[in-house]
Amino acid sequence: MTLLTELAREESVAQSRRASFNYLGKLLRDKSGLIGFILVIIYTATAATVSISDIFRFTVTPYNPLQQNVGPPLAAPSLTHPFGTDMYGRDVFSRIIAATPNELVVSVSVVVSALIIGTLLGSYSASAGGLIDEALMRITDIFFAIPALVLAMAIGLVLGGGLINMMIAIIIIWWPPYARLARGETFKVIHQNYIEAARISGLGRAGIIFKHVIPNIAATVLMYATLDMGTVILTYSGLSYLGLAVPPPYPDWGRMVSSYQDYLLEAPWLPVFPGVAIALIVIGFSLLGDGIRNISERY
Repeated sequence: MTLLTELAREESVAQSRRASFNYLGKLLRDKSGLIGFILVIIYTATAATVSISDIFRFTVTPYNPLQQNVGPPLAAPSLTHPFGTDMYGRDVFSRIIAATPNELVVSVSVVVSALIIGTLLGSYSASAGGLIDEALMRITDIFFAIPALVLAMAIGLVLGGGLINMMIAIIIIWWPPYARLARGETFKVIHQNYIEAARISGLGRAGIIFKHVIPNIAATVLMYATLDMGTVILTYSGLSYLGLAVPPPYPDWGRMVSSYQDYLLEAPWLPVFPGVAIALIVIGFSLLGDGIRNISERY
């Protein structure tokens, strides 16, 4: 019996691996999915490498991103400085590379936190119904009534600047769409026969949510989360542009656009490079999400 159980488990693992490879193959055959996958992989690998280099104290950028006068101030792009230098003579390419982990850490932390909070609240609200559902949805409506960026700015000003505080500010405003989505998807499955069977067998509300509801709504919520990564990066970049994120002299893409735009006439390329970096990552996550959605609809 133990041998049969072990064989069944191994076959299940093998089937899961084959399904994962098949899904990845379908994603790579989708044009938008392929482009988005490449952009996201390059970005993630760069951010991970920079983070590891900070931990183990080795250099991955051509120059120290904080060092001034590595070249003449406001130098044009060249072989020595591919993206030129800023007003303090710092290498812009090195600063852009050094800032890559910021957006990744914020976007992943915000999306994962909002996904967990929103999915739990939405699924519980739908399964509870009545006054509990009404109260939770009215609280959600309050958050929807205020523009996300304005609310994030207000929370950020209360908490103070910095990467962690901006992350917390965005998480506070980011869960309502996930709650609404999870609630709607839960209504689709909560009255299915297997849910009724679980109730009759004595399984409580929490058990039904974790064992039956969440596994059945996970695909839809995760697809939305992939599309949402780019929006989080845009929101964080907007807060950074306003000076509420990473303090100077540490590099951050939004702040770089803000500080470099003052030199638009003297060095018009300066704000372009961090702006393009933001755009490429947002486009990458959007295309990846589109590819995942196309595959889900097609297959």
